[in-house]
Amino acid sequence: MATWFDEARLDDEAVLAEFDGALRPLAEAGARVRREAHDAQEATREALTRNRDLSRPRAVIAAGPDSRLLRAVLEPWCPVPFVAWPGLALPGWAGSLDLVVMLAPGGSDAASAAAVAEAVRRGCQVVVACPPGSLVAEHAAGRDVTILPTVTGDQLATAVVMLEFLEQIHLGPHAGAEGVATALDDVAIACSPHRDLAVNPAKMLAIALADTNPIVWGGSVLAARAARRVAESVRRASGRSAIAGDVEHLLPLLEATQQRDVFADPFADGPRGDLRPLLLVLDDGADEPVVREQRGRLLAVAASRGVRVETVSTDAGTELARYAQLLLSGTYASEYLRIGLVEE
Repeated sequence: MATWFDEARLDDEAVLAEFDGALRPLAEAGARVRREAHDAQEATREALTRNRDLSRPRAVIAAGPDSRLLRAVLEPWCPVPFVAWPGLALPGWAGSLDLVVMLAPGGSDAASAAAVAEAVRRGCQVVVACPPGSLVAEHAAGRDVTILPTVTGDQLATAVVMLEFLEQIHLGPHAGAEGVATALDDVAIACSPHRDLAVNPAKMLAIALADTNPIVWGGSVLAARAARRVAESVRRASGRSAIAGDVEHLLPLLEATQQRDVFADPFADGPRGDLRPLLLVLDDGADEPVVREQRGRLLAVAASRGVRVETVSTDAGTELARYAQLLLSGTYASEYLRIGLVEE
């Protein structure tokens, strides 16, 4: 069954209304961050008072499937050894001298519940951001356990709650919940379904993605994390093989691209078989020499193969806010891609 992209659907109010269930949660991302940060304030204050005499941990272990986001934020900043451990158990050396932190936005993951129960059994200090009364919360009962209550099930909002707590105990950078929420609001306004595609960056990006297999790259650690999440969104929206990775993984894909044939007939050649790559660069303003060098290599190869390049950039105030903007911008574009694709 052939698939084609109808950009007129992106400004059709009736069509957009059909996808309100997918677009509305994107618009509410900033509100979720504010709600979670506000609701967790009292629990954070109580935890800081209760733990004010505790010494700095030997190491911080981020457990559970969402540990990679914490790693991307904390690894460059944490003053003690830090490890992300997304597996089913904890490292064998973890014990009473260590702090285990976990994001459990849904609170129902059995593997996360088992990991936090193991941390309690070993006598670790434990901080879990999860819904009160959830499976994970039930397994987190213990003397040295802090539960930061969450309600929205949003991974980023839950991460902000945890990062603000870790900032307070001098184990992480400034998180700035309000700054993250404002950054998300700015994207929601710019990418609103009510904004015409001529002035809507997410709709324009969806049009650029429509007849391509995207290759997504971010230079910094957090931009690379956002690139992987955006590629996942594109795959879910289109069923295409959107790929994100390090420059060494992406360069061979660009180098293998044949020069564009100006005489090719896209209708005669088929809509899916010969989709060309598009290089999507997520730019969070990182200007380290290695990032500049890698970006230059990617852009040079893309230019030599006639590969189109699109850039999503951000100037938000903190690293986490810039990550949030890149992720939400790419997610909006993915949803508009889904809306515009029509099967014949």
